[in-house]
Amino acid sequence: MIIIHAEVRYERDQGLYLHSGGVLPLGRIGAAGQSVLRRGADSLRIGIGSIRKKEVNAMTCDEALYRQYLSGDDEGLNALMKKYGDPMTLYIDGYLHDVHESEELMLDVFAYLFTKKPRIRDGGFKAYLYKAARHMALRHKSKRKPLFSLDALTNEPDGRLLTEEVIRTEERNRILHFCMSEMNPDYREVLYLTYFEDMSYAQAAEVTEKTVKQITNMVYRGKKSLRRLLEREGITNAEL
Repeated sequence: MIIIHAEVRYERDQGLYLHSGGVLPLGRIGAAGQSVLRRGADSLRIGIGSIRKKEVNAMTCDEALYRQYLSGDDEGLNALMKKYGDPMTLYIDGYLHDVHESEELMLDVFAYLFTKKPRIRDGGFKAYLYKAARHMALRHKSKRKPLFSLDALTNEPDGRLLTEEVIRTEERNRILHFCMSEMNPDYREVLYLTYFEDMSYAQAAEVTEKTVKQITNMVYRGKKSLRRLLEREGITNAEL
């Protein structure tokens, strides 16, 4: 049985950065961006069929750090930026396709959060953060490039896939990334949020401004779409 997985890795021999749904030439990335990507060089394997990690402690920790900052201790801010800076940069890069701009926008998100100091409901910090990042990315993208390009989406280097399997050959890796690049971008996004970022369906719904029922349907359709694409490429026994 073949098991597919979401992965973040750096191909030194090819100068490529592979991140679940796409391939990004390293030449487009400066020193700062390369440091972000190389920290993700080891493959991340997220099991679709496995039990998700409990999120209660993480939520409590986020809120405690946020309250720590609100009380005047900057260590809370530093800890949150260390925790979410890199993954949020990669998430934003799925919209902008430019690591430098994505890093700047990530900093803008934190600047807004810690300048305005909004009240955030219990358990809602991570969803609030990604929702703000999504809004800023879409606004920035609309100003920079008014027309929506399907061609740009086919090479999207964001991580929107998720699956439970160990791919052992480079050929299978290429097939996986090719299939991810052809997926509906909305399906990739909800899969990325619910599996790669470990969000609940309710959190993903808050980030994308959809209902939990819509997220549930999109995850189901996304896995079905991925299975169909893999079968087209000759992988017929993938468990999703």
